[in-house]
Amino acid sequence: MAVETRMDPEQEELAERARLAVAEAARQLVVSSPVGVPDGQDPDELRNDALASLRALAYLGRAVEECAALAARTAAQEGAGYPQLGRAWGVSRQGARKRWPGLVFTARPASRPLPHHQTRSSLMNGLAPRSYTVLLVEDDMADAMLIEEALTEHGMARGIQRADDGVAALEYLRDPRTDRPDLIVLDLNMPRMNGRELLNVLKNDSDLSSIPIVVLTTSAAPDDIDDAYRQHANAYVTKPVNLDEFIETVQSIDSFFFDTATTLPRHPDTES
Repeated sequence: MAVETRMDPEQEELAERARLAVAEAARQLVVSSPVGVPDGQDPDELRNDALASLRALAYLGRAVEECAALAARTAAQEGAGYPQLGRAWGVSRQGARKRWPGLVFTARPASRPLPHHQTRSSLMNGLAPRSYTVLLVEDDMADAMLIEEALTEHGMARGIQRADDGVAALEYLRDPRTDRPDLIVLDLNMPRMNGRELLNVLKNDSDLSSIPIVVLTTSAAPDDIDDAYRQHANAYVTKPVNLDEFIETVQSIDSFFFDTATTLPRHPDTES
């Protein structure tokens, strides 16, 4: 259940005005619409009919939900994230995400532009600030949506590409028409070619081995952790169960590799 936010006096006044407006709209709908009016009954008599009012409120409620979904989608397309949508609707970020799932993919563009204020010094890597590309290798759509949302909410420019498994990832990475990613976020358990197999292939490929790879998985098994580092994964992170912790974990990965660590120079083949 979404946790409602507390309202201040100004918000309480607005809520009361909204209740009065809805009650009046319901009365007008009852009188003006013949739907559900019993034969021979004067519509004016329905003003005090509780069932007729309930029927009208049901239609109004559905209309509000449809209008709210449209407004939320439009706001997301204009760059609003779930924290902003939640504040506008009077619920938490999680409540907004549950009400309107998947809106992160409607943004145009999906990744926000770089802000004018940069926390990363251009002297740290000798390059002017630029956008970064992340290849997400993840077969779970729900986790993929959360990861993209976390990167988008972080406020930096991230071009995010997704592959469902290791085979699709290799096809993307070896396609001469695609740009080399700055970071690969890799799940372990996937069909066709799993993350362990893909990690082994990538770290033994002279053209791709230098791309940083973060294993992000539900597995906390010591054998999986040991195997990943033996195959030269750059980091191993276990997916938290808590939603907020999951978002914070993804953002911490992003912060370390793109705001703290010195990144590889852009590959000559990817320069425009």
